[in-house]
Amino acid sequence: MSDQAPRPGSTGTASAQQEAGQADKGVFENARGTAVKLLSRYESSDSFIDKLLEGELRRSELSPADKALVTELVNGTVRWQSRLDWILTGFYHGEFTKCLPLVRNAMRIALYQMLFLSKIPPPAAINESVDLVKRVKGDRHAGIVNGVLRNILRNITSIRYPAKDDNVVLYDSIVYAHPQWMVRRYHERFGAQAAEQLLQANNQRPMLTLRVNTLTTNKETVERELQEADIKYEQSPIHDNSLLINSLREIRNLPLFEAGHVSVQDASASLAIQLADPKPGMTVYDLCAAPGGKAMYAAERMQNKGQIVALEMYESKLRFISENAERCKVSIVKPVHGDAREFTPDHEADLVLVDAPCTGLGTVSKKPDVKWRRTLDDVRRMSAKQKEILQHAALLVKKGGVLVYSTCTIEPEENGEVVRWFLQQHPEFELDDAAKYVNESVVLDGFVQTFQHRHRSDGAFAARLVRRS
Repeated sequence: MSDQAPRPGSTGTASAQQEAGQADKGVFENARGTAVKLLSRYESSDSFIDKLLEGELRRSELSPADKALVTELVNGTVRWQSRLDWILTGFYHGEFTKCLPLVRNAMRIALYQMLFLSKIPPPAAINESVDLVKRVKGDRHAGIVNGVLRNILRNITSIRYPAKDDNVVLYDSIVYAHPQWMVRRYHERFGAQAAEQLLQANNQRPMLTLRVNTLTTNKETVERELQEADIKYEQSPIHDNSLLINSLREIRNLPLFEAGHVSVQDASASLAIQLADPKPGMTVYDLCAAPGGKAMYAAERMQNKGQIVALEMYESKLRFISENAERCKVSIVKPVHGDAREFTPDHEADLVLVDAPCTGLGTVSKKPDVKWRRTLDDVRRMSAKQKEILQHAALLVKKGGVLVYSTCTIEPEENGEVVRWFLQQHPEFELDDAAKYVNESVVLDGFVQTFQHRHRSDGAFAARLVRRS
């Protein structure tokens, strides 16, 4: 994900960088201050918010509860940003988007708490933001923040949004906080009711999905371990060995994760390997492998017998594959540095996996800034790269072998259209109906296709292509 687009309320000016630098001098030491600092950095950089969060929390001395609050405030504010900005713009005297970045983000996090976090009293949320601004920018700016937020609080039950009957796309864009181009596409593809359901699903706090590693344990044992740790879970409706956790707890610190009994992997990603149906003794090339989740699941289904070459373009990410293999007790995965468009092994493979770079627009609930960072042009440009990788991957499949193409997006230009183009270019391949390998509830036109509002998973795609000649 390298191509970036402006976000709502983003100024792109150096002032955000400078103010965030002030925050680093000990001004913001609590959860809300940290959240404002991160949001200001996010606005002035090309970094994705999950990377900024990960780096900040790794260095932070905040308590686990405060780290969870930072995560909630940052992701929630980004998730609902255009709705927050619509309201703030209506109550702010002047141009809200041009006010100082730290002031703007202090108001956003206070309003987010007022609208969406019932456990935090609105006056407390307001006071925190006012105090924060006062300490950094003085009484005048603090007075403005206090006046705007308290005025919103007095009128919070009568806030007006665009008239739905006049412009349903604009209404959904503001109320459900998505860019208009995306809302318009969803309306055209799914109809108004399903589009609204999809937008709502994108705004849900994400579930954490654990896939059970049957090389080291079984689902019953994992369920018992979760119960003993007082962690509530649900069965995934689309993948038998996936469990959904509705918790912000850091699962990676738990013994069952450290022991390799589970991996964090969305059920839709597991379906791609279920579709691939790897068998013991196979040679498998995973061409876009990091961090290695699909390779580990393939090794599990192969009973740790055979060979999996896990190719990764960025050398710094190879360690994640190695660490995953060691933790999951997998010995047949070999991390290799290389470009999926240039990889030239000594022999062809039984199975080639192409988990292609994509816009990631099926992962919006987990990565809320994706919807603001992507444009329709990104969707169209990405398909060219996907076709290039798929073209080369075809050369690596033996006769009778399988090529699986997958993405974590729901956009047709990156999914079915790429596969249909590929089949026109390569008559030696044919589509193998996904219904033979996965539940029919996730099959569309012979492909695996999951949607956020239907399957309690990411939106994702996978196609199984068999080389017949």
